[in-house]
Amino acid sequence: MQSGIADIIEHLPAVEKKIHHLSDVLLANLVMVSEIPAPTFDEENRMRFLVNRFTESNLINCSTDEMGNALGILPGKVGKRNILLAAHMDTIFDHSVDHTVTIYDDKVTGPGVGDNSLGVAVLATLPACLEYLHIHLDSNLILMGSSRCLGKGNVQGLNFFLENSDLPIHYGLCVEGMKLGRLSYSSIGMKMCEIHIEVPEEYDWTLFGTVGSIVTLHNVIDRILKIPLPRKPRSRVILGSVEGGKGFNKIATKAVIRLEIRSESGEIVEDIYRQLENIVAEIGSDAGEEVNMNIVSQCSPGGLTFNHPLVVLTRELMNAAKIKPRISPSTSDLTAFIAHSIPALTLGLTDGDNLDEMHSTIYIEPVYKGLALLLGAILAVDKGYCDGPQ
Repeated sequence: MQSGIADIIEHLPAVEKKIHHLSDVLLANLVMVSEIPAPTFDEENRMRFLVNRFTESNLINCSTDEMGNALGILPGKVGKRNILLAAHMDTIFDHSVDHTVTIYDDKVTGPGVGDNSLGVAVLATLPACLEYLHIHLDSNLILMGSSRCLGKGNVQGLNFFLENSDLPIHYGLCVEGMKLGRLSYSSIGMKMCEIHIEVPEEYDWTLFGTVGSIVTLHNVIDRILKIPLPRKPRSRVILGSVEGGKGFNKIATKAVIRLEIRSESGEIVEDIYRQLENIVAEIGSDAGEEVNMNIVSQCSPGGLTFNHPLVVLTRELMNAAKIKPRISPSTSDLTAFIAHSIPALTLGLTDGDNLDEMHSTIYIEPVYKGLALLLGAILAVDKGYCDGPQ
């Protein structure tokens, strides 16, 4: 183990203990962030909150861009390298949802607190943490609340920044609320698709066997389930949701299937997608209905290897902190770094329950360990300990 990383590991317990003194600031930021609705494509209010927080922390170039990302830079003592720390601002909950957050002695409950209000709150709190701990980085630290990440957002915010920024990004770290120990350093191949079934106005209901869109939906799903999937490389089709019909005594005229194709092989993703295209075309022709498929989001396999220095040192930090690594591929913000060949990984901050539910819950105490781990990773990157051959 390098002497430098050993020094970081030695100080992790003290860092975790000291961070407790900032709990009021962190929880206040968490509540304020969580109670600002931020459905994908409508994160403006949350963006303004974060830019204001960056300004109050005396970061430089506090701003937004054409995609609605929130940005602020903490200049380094040397400033020759740039580390981008990103947390996506959007959630799956729209404005109609009650965003009230409840704080208990040991937990916080409310829609979106774990995905990803806590990550955004940590961005807002991090400058205060670094100041309180007297940590002065050599590298410039770019803090970014990214927009348009989830679902149809297709990671547009972060991709836009990486494609258009004049600042070269040397390393990236993505911050997610859950779960503690999450370690994502690669992505799998993925296509997120919607299949729309609609009965045309000129549809001849007098024909024998006319059944409407729900039966057609069933036929599509039945054919999807018969697609042969290899065990290696691991591949699957995830049926996420179905919608159709309006109630009793009414033949359904519209239906939607939402699904994801996932595989460790990009070629297999493409092959499964082509099979889906054929299924959609054939069933639409046979049923006399309009059956169309469109891609909502997609990414290609890639990323770092298990023995890349950034991954190795992060695992060492986790082991020292007695955090069990939860290694899993990502299909969100990390994919933008991978697409731009920037070494990066995603870290989770705490444990919790009911991630995508209205009563999503995160536990407070593990947050301090997760934040200490994040700071340790930032320091390891800043000091150059993660440089070198993969």
